[in-house]
Amino acid sequence: MKVVICGAGQVGYGIAERLASERNDVSVIDTSRTLVQAIRDNLDARGFVGHGSQPDVLAEAGAEQADMIIAVTLHDEVNMIACQVAHSLFNVPTKIARIRSQSYLRPHWQDLFSTDNLPIDVIISPEVEVGEMVLRRIALPGAMDAVRFADDNIAMVAIECSEDCPVVNTPLDQLTDLFPDLNATVVGIWRGDRLFIPSSTDHMVPGDVAYVVAEKGHVRRALGLFGHEEPEAGRIVIVGGGNIGYFVAQQIETRSIGAKIRVIEDNHDRAVTIADGLKRTIVLHGNGLDQSILKEADIGSSDLLVALTNDDKVNILSSVMAKRLGCKGNLALLNNADYQGFTRTLGIDAFINPRSVTISRVLQHVRRGRIRAVHSIQNGVAEVIEAEALETSPLVGEPLRDLDLPDNLRIGAIYRNGAYVKPSGQTKIRAKDRVVIFAAAAAVRHVEQMFRVSLEFF
Repeated sequence: MKVVICGAGQVGYGIAERLASERNDVSVIDTSRTLVQAIRDNLDARGFVGHGSQPDVLAEAGAEQADMIIAVTLHDEVNMIACQVAHSLFNVPTKIARIRSQSYLRPHWQDLFSTDNLPIDVIISPEVEVGEMVLRRIALPGAMDAVRFADDNIAMVAIECSEDCPVVNTPLDQLTDLFPDLNATVVGIWRGDRLFIPSSTDHMVPGDVAYVVAEKGHVRRALGLFGHEEPEAGRIVIVGGGNIGYFVAQQIETRSIGAKIRVIEDNHDRAVTIADGLKRTIVLHGNGLDQSILKEADIGSSDLLVALTNDDKVNILSSVMAKRLGCKGNLALLNNADYQGFTRTLGIDAFINPRSVTISRVLQHVRRGRIRAVHSIQNGVAEVIEAEALETSPLVGEPLRDLDLPDNLRIGAIYRNGAYVKPSGQTKIRAKDRVVIFAAAAAVRHVEQMFRVSLEFF
């Protein structure tokens, strides 16, 4: 696939890194010579200095032969014009744009992004994507990661195994025997600094992070099985009243979630603005690193601190301080992947990487085959993929035990006619089934091939 990416910042670089590693033909455009040089030096991709919305720059980057343009610069208007030019002059089939301003995305203007107006096929709103991820984490205390598939009927959760976790040192096949009516499957284990796909004889040890795919109604039971029975947060303090923090507070009010919310915002004008837009939320003007402000927010009796500022260091330190002051749990927004390795050492319960969230959204549309959703794991070490089985798929009609599947992928769940099906050796996948698969990076291409339309179909 030939892809042109406009924007070489954290998101653009991450997308280029992933696609180039999979041997796609990638060109990246940015106005910063430094960022473009980093692309040229570190990735198997071409870099071009210029504006991604300008026809001559797009032409130089190969837009005439491109299968897709992904516009993720810092400016919504540049992203929109880049897609328009790619469509009008170069007839690029698929156009993806990052749009951050919510004014463009209001339902009243839903016809704006259409073939007859602004021809953008996929809109990515990082604030909304990350905000929804935060809300899912709040709803599932004890989960380090949580993503939903199959119209929200199946979930993948990452669960840390502590020293007193009831299921450590128990082979997975024994867990199946002990809990036959639990609709959940352990599909991956992160141990130390590596991830592996477990077999039925493998077991978990303290410190592991288990990736579990479960029917929606069985997620809490699965968390309880791993020793995580934390109640939902009743008191939440949000540090950072920017777009994400404001979105989260708004949604908690709109969805009638029972939690009491306090928001701490450092900018006075912004604090006044969001206070006017919120009805049941208390907004405090101050710094999230100021202990007196945290105490004023009643952090000592709070269940959860959610740090959502644009500064990773503020998010880390405010999370640590909250725990020291008596807050039961924390969740931090971390842009820099280098910080993620020592979060648990510092006492940070869970974190969200906005870049990873956005890249996962893009990959959903890059992957070939009937791919419905993609979620990237551990900075691209693995992916959870939801795909629809076609009549010509090699998966259809044969018991799973008889299929020649790679060792580095595992089927976690099947969604058939509106119902969850727990996969076992005798299970047969049918056409139109939606299959949730946990695949190491090396197996992603194999997953794509399994869900592509074969030539014999025609």
